[in-house]
Amino acid sequence: MHRVLIHPASYDTCRSAIDRAFEIFPQEIARKKVVIKPNVLRLSTAEEHIVTNPSLLRAVVEKVEEMSPAEIVVGDNPGLFSYGDNEKSFEKTGLMDAAKGYYMNIGNTTQNLAFNPDFMPEVGISKEILDADIVISLPKFKTHGLTAMTGAIKNSYGILPGAQKARLHRIAGTPERFHDVIVEVFRLRVPDLFIMDAVVGMEGNGPASPDLREIGLILAADNGVALDGVVARMMGLDPARLRFLQKAKAMGLGDFDSQMIQIDGEMRIIADFKVPPLGGEAISGNPAIQELMKTKTEVRPQADPELCTACGACIDHCPVSALTMKEDFPVVDADICITCFCCQEICPEKAMTLK
Repeated sequence: MHRVLIHPASYDTCRSAIDRAFEIFPQEIARKKVVIKPNVLRLSTAEEHIVTNPSLLRAVVEKVEEMSPAEIVVGDNPGLFSYGDNEKSFEKTGLMDAAKGYYMNIGNTTQNLAFNPDFMPEVGISKEILDADIVISLPKFKTHGLTAMTGAIKNSYGILPGAQKARLHRIAGTPERFHDVIVEVFRLRVPDLFIMDAVVGMEGNGPASPDLREIGLILAADNGVALDGVVARMMGLDPARLRFLQKAKAMGLGDFDSQMIQIDGEMRIIADFKVPPLGGEAISGNPAIQELMKTKTEVRPQADPELCTACGACIDHCPVSALTMKEDFPVVDADICITCFCCQEICPEKAMTLK
């Protein structure tokens, strides 16, 4: 039996919901490394409600501080639209200030892991995520044009740095296969606790829709499948029709069946909540978005000979050894490169550009 918390909240009063979440889902945080991962889609303002609200992040950080962890890291890898813009995205949204000095660009260090060979044999994962004792995921209550909704499971897609997200979008090819992809990524490192910003939600053609809904809730769970199942029902969706939830349940990652979920609070269906087509047509049939993803997947790092000092930092930090030094100049093997852009992030001379 899973348990999901649904707690009334505003951004000014969300700390009480956070306290309740940690009471129901206790975490052994003392002397542990804790990574807090908000949903940071791209450059935006907090008022657009595209990202996890800074007030929620600050409340979680302060709660964790009180529990005496050994280390706190706050970070995410923004989506398809902003390579290398991690700091800018955090600054503009207000999340940098809310992180209280614990922000880290988690795209700087990547560890390669075996992946489902139907898509890619390996992917690079932010090493801070893999090294964490506890991962706390802070998703946003939103719709998504490709998967109908985005929540606990989809938020883990941000553990992939760089253009891998776009590349997997392209390789998946269809909305159905992309549902499978996000579950494959999710299971690489399942978070320990999920606290969802549903104070102001997003409907319509998310995940960057201008259609906002005042919901006034914080949701929490220690199982992402159960949480997403509840969110789907609140949106008026049947979770059994969402392929990513079907796959996650089949893989033993949790259950969305209402009989298997204990609700702490009041679960209500939001009236006339606008959701995109379940078949993913909102994105898969959009030529502009498909061309954007194609462009991103074709981008490769290239060293600027005027700036490069041949220090070798890019080669040392490449998780798949795609860079080699030739005549004192780093060269990328496009067939090996997984487009994580760790080389660009780590270069002390800022010599790596994207071509």
